[in-house]
Amino acid sequence: MTAVSTATLDYAATGAQIQAHEYAYQRSPDQDAPTPATHPVVVVGAGPVGLSLAIDLAQRGQKVLLLDNDNRLSSGSRAICFAKRTLEVWDRLQVGEVMCAKGVEWNRGRVFFKDQPLYSFDLLPEPGHERPAFINLQQYYAEAYLAVRAAALPNIDMRWKNAVVGVQQGADGVQLDVDTPEGRYRIQADYVAACDGSRSAMRSLLGQESKGRVFRDRFLIADVRMQADFPAERWFWFDPPFHPNQSVLLHRQPDGVWRIDFQLGWDADPELEKQPDRIVPRVNAMMRQALGHEVPFELEWASVYTFACLRMAQFAHGRVLFVGDSAHGVSPFGARGANSGVQDADNLAWKLDLVLRGQAGKALLDSYASEREFAADENILNSTRATDFITPKSEVSRLFRDATLSLARQHAFARKLVNSGRLSTPSALTQSPLNTADQPDDGFTAGLPPGAPAVDAPLTVPGQPAWLLRCLSGNTFTALVFDGADTETIQRAVQAASLGLQPVQVLVLPSEGPLAERYDARPGTTYLLRPDQHVCARWRHPTTTQLAGALRRALARA
Repeated sequence: MTAVSTATLDYAATGAQIQAHEYAYQRSPDQDAPTPATHPVVVVGAGPVGLSLAIDLAQRGQKVLLLDNDNRLSSGSRAICFAKRTLEVWDRLQVGEVMCAKGVEWNRGRVFFKDQPLYSFDLLPEPGHERPAFINLQQYYAEAYLAVRAAALPNIDMRWKNAVVGVQQGADGVQLDVDTPEGRYRIQADYVAACDGSRSAMRSLLGQESKGRVFRDRFLIADVRMQADFPAERWFWFDPPFHPNQSVLLHRQPDGVWRIDFQLGWDADPELEKQPDRIVPRVNAMMRQALGHEVPFELEWASVYTFACLRMAQFAHGRVLFVGDSAHGVSPFGARGANSGVQDADNLAWKLDLVLRGQAGKALLDSYASEREFAADENILNSTRATDFITPKSEVSRLFRDATLSLARQHAFARKLVNSGRLSTPSALTQSPLNTADQPDDGFTAGLPPGAPAVDAPLTVPGQPAWLLRCLSGNTFTALVFDGADTETIQRAVQAASLGLQPVQVLVLPSEGPLAERYDARPGTTYLLRPDQHVCARWRHPTTTQLAGALRRALARA
């Protein structure tokens, strides 16, 4: 196939066009430079995480070199469940709209045991959010939309078929050896973000490894194209008659494609189970159980996977920062892989930007590692518990699980114990060193504590309906000031406390209504948000000294 340029891929491309698309390898000036060229940031890996990080940095004005060892996007559905928080990050990167327009939105799920429905759940039970709890979207669409956005930013240099094969760190930067179809060349980087996935070459080159637990089980992914009457919900079966003693998961995707995961057991032959003559009877049996009849379908893609929950001991190694699957991996139950990776990128981008500008020091980058290591541990804990419940490894464990499922049909308390995958939610970084603790006399009993991600809500901006998260700049800190007699004083105090940064954004908000309720706000209540929309401090009536101290702490200057 003839390689084509990035510009020929656009938001209107079909799934087949995206998966067949090849990016052109182009010789770069660095390959002919007499001495290694220096780049402020090199991002290694052009998957959803690396592309998100590169776009975020570029939108902040940084020049980014993005290297990928391949020249194609992913094939098959792979990661498909993108959470509300990820969509909110992508809104800021100007791709959220196209993602949601193509994706299948869903908030509800159902759980079945044997041949009976147990209960349903709603992941977004309250109104007043712009984005759904999740969309289902094949990973190749997500990568394509991010790649189109990255290609539109002049300060991103995307180089395909550029594989990093050597890494050497110094006090002032990182030296990379890059292999291409025309031979090797060498570059220097102030910082490197390793976003090159679970089989990270960067991790191996630095002599690092991920440790954890590998689960002795296998699952089959089957993407089938069909016209079926299933709703846009997550359906999970425990021990169904059509697949006894195992579990099955169903998701609807765009283009009439359905994702079905069949648990196979550890002794299954991966190559044999990917064959159509093994997959077709399984799908037909599921249709007869769920719909009462078979539905014609076309098998689009299949894969068999074994999963693990593991992570690197440290995500930061000198000036090399590990992001996404290169740093941590989880089982697929709960959709925590790609979503946590995008949140890694969201956490790192603003910190690296301020460090490159000389407005923050190494301690701020250290907080990237500590915060996202905490988040990884939280995700691994949830994924491990889900996997143990879904795939019991002893007769006692199975008896406990089945008893819990039987009780869940009629008893709400048992439903809290059922674990078909605790679905991805953003980590509340409550232990972060960047937080300023609540003052005891402020009397917060609800709302968002320091470390929590900001929650969206509707509001009115000069007579027009809007959404809170859309109003946040993303490039600087934001003060949410709930109106009161001292609003002007607080605004002046915020600006006086800005410590020479880009001026703090101030949003004056009503102290009544759903937004105020979500933030436990009274007149004068003030929240200070980091550029990644996490709360770093809140007060009832802050002073200039308090605001300056919170900003200093959030920049790791304290």
